[in-house]
Amino acid sequence: MKCKCYFILFLFFSNLISINAQVELSANEQKIFKSKVIAKANSTQSMLSDFVQKKHLSIMDNAIVSEGKLAFKSQKLVKWEYTKPYKNIAIFKDDKLYVTNDGKKETLNLKSNKLFKSLNSLVVNSIKGDMFDNEQFDISYFKTDTDYLIHFLPKEKKIRRFVTEFQLKFSKTTTEVEEIKLIEPNDDYTTITFRNKQLNTKISDETFKH
Repeated sequence: MKCKCYFILFLFFSNLISINAQVELSANEQKIFKSKVIAKANSTQSMLSDFVQKKHLSIMDNAIVSEGKLAFKSQKLVKWEYTKPYKNIAIFKDDKLYVTNDGKKETLNLKSNKLFKSLNSLVVNSIKGDMFDNEQFDISYFKTDTDYLIHFLPKEKKIRRFVTEFQLKFSKTTTEVEEIKLIEPNDDYTTITFRNKQLNTKISDETFKH
């Protein structure tokens, strides 16, 4: 009787694994996927979205959860506004990062900070369909039953000291980015999941005032 139960459980979990298994895209599937992303991006001039960020640390049992809003405009203006549990703002504009933390303001030059520049480029380019840069990354393409999952391995050693891999999850139905995952050298990782997206809505330049 026990053997039969174990066998049923084995089949059940095997089925779960097969459902969520990642399968590498063929060259033709990669080409089709890229064309869909680019077509979607060409029709996207702006985006507003809620997001949930989860920081997973090996030394902690539970993830550190933050919530906020993302604003994107076609001139490569990006604003991350954290609303919970703390209020912080990060604005990417004109090759600079403007940070407001507890009322204190700081400006970073992205030209001299490759990590922040690469992160911002991934976000912007994933929306604009131009993230497939083989000079900066080794890129692998996978699919599940519901999503496409693209792995980006940075070639730049300085970036790999902080982030060993970026992953972007795209919906199969909308070909939009649903989640960003950043994996650190010690296997700690952060996920950013997007919700309640609004595409091509009017966004004032005042939104990106710093």
